[in-house]
Amino acid sequence: MTPDQPRLDARASTAESDPARTLRGAWLALAGLSAVFLIEMLDNSILNVALPTIGRELHASTTALQWVTGAYAVVFGGLMLVFGAIADRFGRRRIMLIGLVLLGAASLATGFVTTADQLIWVRAAMGVAAAMTTPGSMALAFRLFDTDDLRVRALTLISTAGLVGLAVGPTVGGLALAVAPWQVLLLVNVPIAALAFVGIRLGIAADLAAELHHDPIDSVGAVLGTATIVLALVTPTLYVDEGSGSWVPWTGAGATVVLAIAFVVRERSARAPLLDLRLLALPLVSTGLAYKAAAGLAVAGLGYLVTLQLQFAWGWSPALAAVGMLPQVVVLLAGGRFVGPVVQRLGLGRAAWISAAAVVLGLAVFALFGRLGYGGVFIALVLVAAGMRVVGVVAGTSVLQGLPVSRTSMGAALVDTSSELATAMGITITGTILAALFTGSIATVNWSADQSSQFQTAVTVAGLTLTIIAAALVAVAGTRSRKTAVNPAR
Repeated sequence: MTPDQPRLDARASTAESDPARTLRGAWLALAGLSAVFLIEMLDNSILNVALPTIGRELHASTTALQWVTGAYAVVFGGLMLVFGAIADRFGRRRIMLIGLVLLGAASLATGFVTTADQLIWVRAAMGVAAAMTTPGSMALAFRLFDTDDLRVRALTLISTAGLVGLAVGPTVGGLALAVAPWQVLLLVNVPIAALAFVGIRLGIAADLAAELHHDPIDSVGAVLGTATIVLALVTPTLYVDEGSGSWVPWTGAGATVVLAIAFVVRERSARAPLLDLRLLALPLVSTGLAYKAAAGLAVAGLGYLVTLQLQFAWGWSPALAAVGMLPQVVVLLAGGRFVGPVVQRLGLGRAAWISAAAVVLGLAVFALFGRLGYGGVFIALVLVAAGMRVVGVVAGTSVLQGLPVSRTSMGAALVDTSSELATAMGITITGTILAALFTGSIATVNWSADQSSQFQTAVTVAGLTLTIIAAALVAVAGTRSRKTAVNPAR
C-alpha cells in the first residue's frame, strides 16, 4: 500500500489482510457517507425552487408552504441528539442503514402525495431519517480512519459532496421543473439513498460492542432536550411571522429558556443522562462546539443580510442576486483542496482559531463596509466562505477527538445541533433588529429616504451585534484551546 492510500484501523474493515480490498472498502464507505451528506444539503436547496409549483398544484397556503421546508428542519434539528444517543448504544452503522431505508421509503411516498398536509408529513419523515443519518456521517468517517490527517481528508471529501448539492440544487431543480413534475425533485433521493446504503453496508464493518455505550437512554432527558431544540428552531419564525411586538414569539423564547433549564437540571441529576454535561467541559469538545457555533452564527447572519441588501436595498433581481452570491459558492467548492494542507501546516487548534476568526472578520467587513458597494460584499463573502470551509471540518474533528469512542455519534450530533441553533439565533437577532429599526414593510418597493436610512442602520447594527457575539465565542474557544487536559476516557 502506498503512503497516499487511506489506512484503516481494525474496526473499519473485515479485510485487513488484503490491502486492495481494504482500499476498495474505504472508497465504498466514503462514497456512501458522501451521498448521505449530499442528500441533506441538496434536499432543501432543490425543493425551494419548486415551492411556487407545489403551492399551485396542492393549493397550499403560505403557512403550509413554510412547513413543507420547516417540518424537515425542525424534526431534523430536534431529534439529532436523541438519535446520537441511540446510535452510540445500538450501533452507528445500524442506525445509519435504518435511516437510509426510511429516507428511501419517505421519498417514494412523494409520488402518492395529493395534499399539502400529506407532503408536510412526508417531509417530517425525511427529517427523522436525516437525524438518523447525518450525524452518523461524521461519526463513521472518524471511526473509519486512524489518524487526524486522514480523518480531516475524509471529512473534507464528505463536506465537499454536500456543498456541491447546496450549490447546484437550485439550478438542477429549475431545469428539472421545466421537463418533469416537482415530485422528481424528492424522488431523486431514492437512488442516492440506495448508493449510500450499499457503500456503508459493504465498506464499514458493524460496530464492536466494546465501542458502544451501554447505559439506558434517559427518556425524560430526551423529551426535554428535543422540546428545547424544537422550540429554539421554531421561535425565530415566530419573530418573522408575528413581529417582535407580538406576545407569541416572546412566549416561545421564554418557554425555550424554561425547557433548557429543566433539561440541564435533569441531566445533572440523572443516573444515566442523555447528554453527560461533563463532556461539554472537555477542552477539545467545548472549543470545537464554540468555533462551530461562531461560524454558524456568522454564516446565517451574512447570508440573510446580504440577500436583503442586494434585493431590497439595491433592487437586484433574484437571478442577479444569485450571481452576486457566486463568490461564496466558488470558494466553498474550490477550497476543499486546501483544507488538508492548512491543517497539516497549522495543526487542528490553530487552523480552527484562524478559520473561525476569518468568518467573524468577514461578517464585520460586511457590517462596516457592505453599504458602500459590492466590493465590501465580495470581500465578506470570500472571507466567510474560506473560513467556513476549514472550520466546518476541523471543529467537528476536534469534538470527536476529545470524546470517548463510545460517544462519537452524540459528539457529531452536538456539532450539527450547535450549528442549527446558532443559525436560528442569527436569524432571530437579525430579524428582531430589522423589525425594531425599520418602519413599514420591508418587502414594499419605492422606499422613502428615511426607510433606506433605517434599513442601512439596521443592517449595520445587526451585523455588528452578530460579529460581537461570534467574536466572543471565538475568544472563549481560543482561551480554552490553550488549556491542556487529559481525557482519561479515551
